[in-house]
Amino acid sequence: MAIKVLVVDDSSFFRRRVSEIVNNSPDLEVVGVATNGQEAVTMAKKLNPQVITMDIEMPVMDGITAVRKIMADNPTPILMFSSLTHDGAKATLDALEAGALDFLPKRFEDIATNKADAIALLQQRIKALGHRRVFRTPRAGSASRETVTPTDTSRPTSSLRTARTSVTDKVANKTAPGAVKTTIRASGKKYKILLIGTSTGGPVALQNILTKFPADYPHPILLIQHMPAAFTPAFSSRLNGLCKISVKEAKTGDVLRPGCAYLAPGGMQLLLEKMGASSRLKVIAGNEDMNYKPSVDITFASASKIYGGDVLAVVLTGMGADGREGARMLKARGATIWAQDEASCVVYGMPQAVASAGISSLSIPLDDMAQAIIKESARG
Repeated sequence: MAIKVLVVDDSSFFRRRVSEIVNNSPDLEVVGVATNGQEAVTMAKKLNPQVITMDIEMPVMDGITAVRKIMADNPTPILMFSSLTHDGAKATLDALEAGALDFLPKRFEDIATNKADAIALLQQRIKALGHRRVFRTPRAGSASRETVTPTDTSRPTSSLRTARTSVTDKVANKTAPGAVKTTIRASGKKYKILLIGTSTGGPVALQNILTKFPADYPHPILLIQHMPAAFTPAFSSRLNGLCKISVKEAKTGDVLRPGCAYLAPGGMQLLLEKMGASSRLKVIAGNEDMNYKPSVDITFASASKIYGGDVLAVVLTGMGADGREGARMLKARGATIWAQDEASCVVYGMPQAVASAGISSLSIPLDDMAQAIIKESARG
């Protein structure tokens, strides 16, 4: 059965274009179009779509307000369309925090250089979101929180408002079927750096984790998030304002220091290089043939050469398998690799890639990840 899609945009041209792309896939069907956020709220209740594509700037009611109302009254996976500007980035991050699960640039030439690839990616993203069911985000003052559950073998995510799905300090190792929850205990291993790689669902997941870190977190942190170049300055600035640790967009020549997180710039590749007794960052354009800029694989591989086994690397929610080969290189040098568990992911692609390959040693729920990292990173 085709996934039902509601298309929301005040531009008749864009509504028509998105509808054509959606209906061109036998697995997708546009069941309605809305010209503003208020119409979207009403039609979401009436049509019960499985996915909503949502513009941000619209008359009557903007997209962010509409996301909040839909997630409170008729929860539905929402894909935002955004302009690749600083203001567009801030608005998109607001929409994700309000409950939207994913975003794409509004200009199709910004999605991919090839038109066919852009169309395929949009269809793929909608299909990925269409296989999950989202539960209500309560209004302010409610004691309960939003949860998300799967309708197939793909598992969706929690946002910052997601209900805790596990007991504190419990993790489920889903590398093997039927694995049971086990209490996490610090291994006693000493580390020099923390690496975190993620894609779809990553902005909310990173915010969930990093806002729980203490100001004196003992290691530098590298963040590799698949994100457009226009978004990473706004995202790093937002995290820096919310977190006790420092967060900045990485720049060539940055000397790594404890308690600071460096976000890989969108559209570039992030490498490490040795500088005497310390390490510094190098940001390069990289190979044009690379699917991801930044690439988790490239940064992980670079870290394996500099730090060997003194690395704790975590792979969070995301589509595809970026990070698997870099994590394999790290593990071969003795590094510790963890993955986000299936149930708390927006898309279980990247964590599944490292878990099913036997590279990660633990699969940990998002809401338990920060405490697990803090315990494992503690110096003896």
